[in-house]
Amino acid sequence: MRSRLLDNVRSSLRVRHYSRRTEDAYVAWVRRYVRWSGLRHPSELTSHDVGRFLTSLATDAQVTASTQNQALAALQFLYRDVLGDPLGVVPGLAPAKRPKRLPVVLTREEVDRVLSCMHGASRLVAMLLYGSGLRLLEALTLRVKDVDVASRSIVVRAGKGDKDRVTMLPDAACAPLVDHLDAVRSQHDADRSAGGGYVVLPNALLRKSPLLGTAWPWQWIFPATRTYLDAASGVRRRHHLHESAVQRAVRVAVLQAGLTKRATCHTFRHSFATHLLEGGYDIRTIQELLGHRDVSTTMIYTHVLNRSASGVRSPLDMH
Repeated sequence: MRSRLLDNVRSSLRVRHYSRRTEDAYVAWVRRYVRWSGLRHPSELTSHDVGRFLTSLATDAQVTASTQNQALAALQFLYRDVLGDPLGVVPGLAPAKRPKRLPVVLTREEVDRVLSCMHGASRLVAMLLYGSGLRLLEALTLRVKDVDVASRSIVVRAGKGDKDRVTMLPDAACAPLVDHLDAVRSQHDADRSAGGGYVVLPNALLRKSPLLGTAWPWQWIFPATRTYLDAASGVRRRHHLHESAVQRAVRVAVLQAGLTKRATCHTFRHSFATHLLEGGYDIRTIQELLGHRDVSTTMIYTHVLNRSASGVRSPLDMH
């Protein structure tokens, strides 16, 4: 019964075109909820039980506000779109308020130090995170056709919120990118000679145009080091580089660079926005480059500038 329930949750999410990450997260929360209830079916439980579960997450598991809100969203989806019985108001529970945290931002010199400690594909990915303001998964899911070296532009397909946008390709990344693509092209040709060279295509494109699965424009810019045999189609595919590989490389580079800041892959994106603000670019332009839906999200970077827009100086510096 539990297996059928989770299958129904997955199919409902896919019909509504939720992202794969959201799908995995929601299924995990439904599974955890069922286990918490003693393996009872959710249809036998009420909104009071949902409230008790979410309260236990906060008090016993001590999860963050954003995690608790994600669990609530998953259970609301379960009852509304899978079971057809919307939760309504969960007694005794309000959506947890996320505390406002300032993002960690590196100086330009710190960015250079970290990049100098990185090598290969991971370094090129980090250059795009900082130089183009990409999220990590946006960079790793770039395909050859999405980057135009001549016009110095990158098209981000189906970014956060399933939105497309255009951002810049920095000049400093062009030469390393061209060399990298030459190596990827050689690897792809070898894969095709061995009977592989396939990549996953979006939606039903593979069924409509089967030959696109091995076409060069659709290949990942950052392919994985290993191929795998797709059980459904029987063809050998190559996925894109896994996030953990770049995350690990950045973590090691930050330590080698001697930084005391808690910098991650996403810190490069924060630094991109902050340094553009320091360079005098307007907030609306930066909002579009980052792909933020609301300018208020972008405004947080105005709080991490070394000096405010009004140029206020500390009284200690006035002596």
